[in-house]
Amino acid sequence: MLNNEQIIERTASFVEQTLKGEGSGHDWWHIYRVWKTSKSIANEEKANNLVVELAALLHDIADWKSYGGDFTIGPKKAKEWLTQFNLPTQVVEDICYIIANISFKGVSSEKPKMTLEGQIVQDADRLDAMGAMGIARTFTYGGSKGRVMYDPEIKPIDHTSTASYVNNNSPSINHFYEKLLLLKNLMNTEYGKKVAEQRHKFMELYLDQFFKEWEGER
Repeated sequence: MLNNEQIIERTASFVEQTLKGEGSGHDWWHIYRVWKTSKSIANEEKANNLVVELAALLHDIADWKSYGGDFTIGPKKAKEWLTQFNLPTQVVEDICYIIANISFKGVSSEKPKMTLEGQIVQDADRLDAMGAMGIARTFTYGGSKGRVMYDPEIKPIDHTSTASYVNNNSPSINHFYEKLLLLKNLMNTEYGKKVAEQRHKFMELYLDQFFKEWEGER
């Protein structure tokens, strides 16, 4: 029987191979960063590392955005993978619950209650959507979906439902206002809040510069 470290190593290898070459910004390296950040937060919070690490590794194994907005596909694929390891049923359920509920689905959408482990992985995932990495991933995702970079005539939307957020196809710059700049106030842990402050400021500076250059200013 495999020990926890071996299960994590085997899962990391599986995810890396599965998401190799993924071009929307939800690739292996996104997973890697979320995994590493989750471990850092978990050590500070004294959380269940096995649940945190496996949830972080598997949280985008089947991203709903690539499956027509199907929020059940991720937990289903994760459970299929985890059943081979003879893990306690509660551990598998906890991991799948995190995967099912980690995503941002609009600022006014229902926010399920998360375990400490879920809060940790959620913070790590949201931090990777902020700062320099978040900016890079926003334009990578937009390009992969054929979205325009910016259109002054299309204004950002306050998504009041999950359906509105999921079906949105607005320019990439709008995503800053519809999600990224909202994340700072949604962090769960002290670690997440601290890092989010710095990354939020960086995004604001970037947007200031973007709009100056858009108007042809030096």
